[in-house]
Amino acid sequence: MPAEARTQTEAKVHPGRASRRGIVEPVVVGERMPTFATGYGHRDFWVRRLLAAADVLAIFLALVISAPFSRLTPVADYLLWGALTIPVWIVLLKTYGLYDRDAKRVSHGTVDDLPWVFHAVVVGTLLMWLYYKFVVGIHLPLAQSVALAAGCMFTILILRSGVRGAASRFLPGERVALMGEDAMTGLLVRKMRAHPEYGLDPIGVLSYAGNGHSSTVPILGALADLPRVVRDNRIDRIVVSPTGLRAEDQLELLRSSRELSLKVSLLPHVFDAMGPSVEVDDVEGVTLLGMNPPVLARSSRMLKRALDVVGSAVLLILFAPLMMLTALAIKLDSRGPVLFGQDRIGRHGDPFRLLKFRTMCRDAEDRTAELERFSKDPDWLHLEHDPRLTRIGRLLRPFSLDELPQLWNVLRGKMSLVGPRPLIESENSRVDDWAKSRLYLTPGLTGLWQVLGRTNIPFEEMVKLDYLYVANWSLWSDLRLILRTLPAVAMRRGAN
Repeated sequence: MPAEARTQTEAKVHPGRASRRGIVEPVVVGERMPTFATGYGHRDFWVRRLLAAADVLAIFLALVISAPFSRLTPVADYLLWGALTIPVWIVLLKTYGLYDRDAKRVSHGTVDDLPWVFHAVVVGTLLMWLYYKFVVGIHLPLAQSVALAAGCMFTILILRSGVRGAASRFLPGERVALMGEDAMTGLLVRKMRAHPEYGLDPIGVLSYAGNGHSSTVPILGALADLPRVVRDNRIDRIVVSPTGLRAEDQLELLRSSRELSLKVSLLPHVFDAMGPSVEVDDVEGVTLLGMNPPVLARSSRMLKRALDVVGSAVLLILFAPLMMLTALAIKLDSRGPVLFGQDRIGRHGDPFRLLKFRTMCRDAEDRTAELERFSKDPDWLHLEHDPRLTRIGRLLRPFSLDELPQLWNVLRGKMSLVGPRPLIESENSRVDDWAKSRLYLTPGLTGLWQVLGRTNIPFEEMVKLDYLYVANWSLWSDLRLILRTLPAVAMRRGAN
C-alpha cells in the first residue's frame, strides 16, 4: 500500500455527521481523511423528486389515454393493474439516468432527454405487454400498446418540460464562484444572468492572488480562502479558469472541491472552440482528449439534405394559407413588393439571394447608414425601435413569420433548415480567418444563434456559435435545434 494511502487509512476518525450539503464530515485526528458527498444539493434534490413526480403522473395519464383503445378489457382493471407498475417505470427511467443528468450538466434540457425517454418507453411498453399477458392474463391489442407508448412519450416530455420551467423560475439557482480573472469571467457572469434557465447564480470571484478586481461581481478572496468562501457564501459550484494557475494548485483545488462537495466546471481555453466534439479517450489508462477534424461524410450530407427537402416541403404546405394571408396583408398595408430579397454569403463563400417577407419601408436599405450610429452592436445594425418597420412588419418580426419564404431557399438547396447564420457581405468580411470554416456547411433557417438569443448575442459570439455547430455537427444536433426553435420563437427570445 502506498505510504500516503497507508497514513490516511491509519488516521483515527471520530464519528461525524452529515452536513446540509450531504457531506460526511468526520473529525480527523492526524492526517486529513478524504470525504465524499452522500446527497445532492438543495436545488438538485428537489428537481430530481419533481421529475419523478411528473413521471408518475405522466405514466398514469398515458394509461388513461390508452384505456379506450381496447373494448375487451375493463377500464378499471386495466388502470388498477397498470398503476401497480408505476414504481417499475420509475426504476426503468432511473436506469437510463433520467433523474441524474440535470445535476451533472448545466445546459441539460427536456430535448436532451428525448433519446433516452424514447428507448425507455419502448422497453417499458414491451414489458407492460408481457406483464398484462403472463401476469394479469389480459391481452393488450396493438392499438392500445401504441397508444400507451405514444401517451408516455408525450406526457413525460411535456410534464418534464413544465417541471424544469417551474424550477428555473421558483427554485434558487446554484450559487457559483468563479476562479481566476480573465476575459471570460465577465462574459460568463453576463450569460448566467441572461439565461436563468441554467439555474446559475454568480456570487463572486476568487482571484488566485486575492488582490484582483472585478467590475461584475465582488472579489471573495484568494485560492487559499476557498473553504471559508464556500462556507460563508454557501457556494454550490465553482467555475475554474486554469490561466495563471500552477499544475499543483489545480490538483489541490480539485481535491479541496471534492472534499467540500463542490461541483467544478473547468474552462479549458485550449479546447473552447471545439465544444462537444472533444472525446475522452485513453491508452492503457492514460487519459487523452481526442479532437477530430470536422469531416462530414457523404452519407451525413445526404441525410441532412433529405431532412431539408422533406422538412421544407411539409412546412411550405402547412404554412401556405398563412403565407398567402401574410402576403395580402403586406400588400394592403404599404406600397412595395411582398417579398424582400437580399444577397447573402452561402456555403464556401458563394453568394445567394435570400427571400423574406418585406417588413420595412421600400427605402429601408438606403437609410441603413444614417441609423448605424444608433446601433446597439457595432458589427451590425441592431436598433431597439427600428423606424423603418411597417405596421405589418411589427407583427411579423416578433414571431419570425417574415422568415417563412426562406423555406423556398431551403427546398432549392441554397439554405438548410439548420446551419450557420447567413451574413451579408459587409458582415462576412468582419469574420476572422479561423472562423471562415463556419461556411463549411450551408447557412440555416435556424441554428445555435437563433435558439440561444438572436440579437441578444453579440456578433463575435454568434461567429463562435456557428463554428461550434459546424465542428460538432450531427443529425441529432439538427433535430434538437429544430425542436428548441419552437419555444425560442414562441417566447420571442431576442426578436428585433
